Amino acid sequence: MKFLAPLAAACAIAAVSGTAFAQNAVTPVPQNVLQLSASGSVDVQQDLMVLNLATTKEGADAATVQTQLRQVVDAALAEAKRDAQPDKMEVRTGQFGIGPRYNKDGKVTGWQGRAELVLEGRDFARITTVAGRIQSMTISQLGFGLSKEARTRVQGEAQSRAIEEFKNRATSLAKDFGFSGYSLREVSVNGDEMAPAPRMQAMAMKSSVTMMGALDSGMPVEAGKTQVVVHVSGSVQLR
Repeated sequence: MKFLAPLAAACAIAAVSGTAFAQNAVTPVPQNVLQLSASGSVDVQQDLMVLNLATTKEGADAATVQTQLRQVVDAALAEAKRDAQPDKMEVRTGQFGIGPRYNKDGKVTGWQGRAELVLEGRDFARITTVAGRIQSMTISQLGFGLSKEARTRVQGEAQSRAIEEFKNRATSLAKDFGFSGYSLREVSVNGDEMAPAPRMQAMAMKSSVTMMGALDSGMPVEAGKTQVVVHVSGSVQLR
């Protein structure tokens, strides 16, 4: 039975040595790995309008201002909902806030508030017509964008272009570095929308009264184009 003790000790030493070897083993540094990125883009006509109507009120107390704002918004909301239709024009309330007014001595002299109504959709004529009818509020902002359906439709094309560009770059760079090809290690794909300044930006710098008058007179409103971009980045193993 005495020989069992030395044998157990030897096994223990071997186990510890194996663990220490595993812990001290260094992961080899990847060789011939290339990092690269590529992009694909598609130009598309903006098909979504977002128009903000706003009103401001002032009064001696906050409750009065809030009541006045609520009355204007409720009336405008009822008027706009008469022509609301999914996708063509959807209506929602926007920002609503009330704050104190101060004199030069820092004392509160009254209250002022602002409320917004948002008209959004693809039927530009319907939106501008409704906005022109709501005389109790003025246009505070007008912009264009892409609907979810339009973005989804072109994003696939932009993604295909980005992936093809990534593959072409990987093939070309592999040859430039003296390799016959490559294998994909890791890759990430993400997209965004690069929108130019709204076509109505110059008009937005004018007074809201001027803008409202232009809509009342039937002035055409036209959106521009935007660019849907997909980025592909990752690494390849040269071989």
